[in-house]
Amino acid sequence: MPKVPDLELPPDKTRTYRSAVKLEWLTLIYLSSAVFFIYITLGASQAMKAAWLEDLLSLVPPIAFLVGSRIRRRPPNDRFPYGYHRAVTLAYFVASIALLFMGLFITYDSVMKLIAFEHTPIGMVQPWGEPIWLGWFMLAALLWSAIPAFILGRIKLTPARELHDKTLFADAEMNKADWMTAGAAMVGVIGIGLGYWWLDPLAAIFIALDITYDGWKNIKRATSDLVDSKPTLVDKDQDDPLPARLQTELEKLSWVKEASVRLREEGHVYFGEAFVIPSDESGLPRRISEAVDRMKKLDWRLHDLVISPVPQFPRERPGEGD
Repeated sequence: MPKVPDLELPPDKTRTYRSAVKLEWLTLIYLSSAVFFIYITLGASQAMKAAWLEDLLSLVPPIAFLVGSRIRRRPPNDRFPYGYHRAVTLAYFVASIALLFMGLFITYDSVMKLIAFEHTPIGMVQPWGEPIWLGWFMLAALLWSAIPAFILGRIKLTPARELHDKTLFADAEMNKADWMTAGAAMVGVIGIGLGYWWLDPLAAIFIALDITYDGWKNIKRATSDLVDSKPTLVDKDQDDPLPARLQTELEKLSWVKEASVRLREEGHVYFGEAFVIPSDESGLPRRISEAVDRMKKLDWRLHDLVISPVPQFPRERPGEGD
């Protein structure tokens, strides 16, 4: 059975990829410390519990990226002739489902506590013999949860775009959003300290809704890729211009009368087919082979392309072009 070639990134993308791997390992180490510090200062605050759970769930995207990156480097074989490029998409789809249901659970739990008028106390601790309000330690832990995550999120945006890696981009978005979560939790903690107990469950609901939105958004993106939707830009829900560019370049060939291209995403690379109506069929096998090599040089993401000559394009059935 024919197999696609092994994945080889261009030299500049290889350097970017290695930097992204280092960033994800750094993120795991940092997030683990943030999860630990929030956990030991958790208290009974609903907002702190929501912030802790979100930081805990934030470990999933970098883990999915690192595990999926190792799996997708496996060479194609007889059982998987297309390789393992979708491993990271599948891993992140499962993670996004967990994110969605955790957000819904926290929302329900926080709403119930708000309806029940459950007042959350923040007591005193004596780490050095003198009583200190636990809220100060909570605020310090939340600051540690917010500032480095915000910086890491901004740094990851560039390699995510360069590598066309939607999992890395989603991770960057979650890191950037952590400061909102920490800020909301800080409002809840300060609210308890000032006697406004209801600010704590309200902050938790805000955090939970953000978690739910992230989960739903990422499920939609992962599902679209898994069911072979049209390729989209990594940072927007806009169609990638590459298929149209390929069609234009094919139609520039002297022996091509008309062309039609369709691509699908396999992780961060593209697979696809091009159908051409030849105006000259002499030496067609050689011309097709040369055209494939020429098209693949246009964009490193185009990992596998099949060009098929056809006498005419099939007519679209009603509704297919919508």
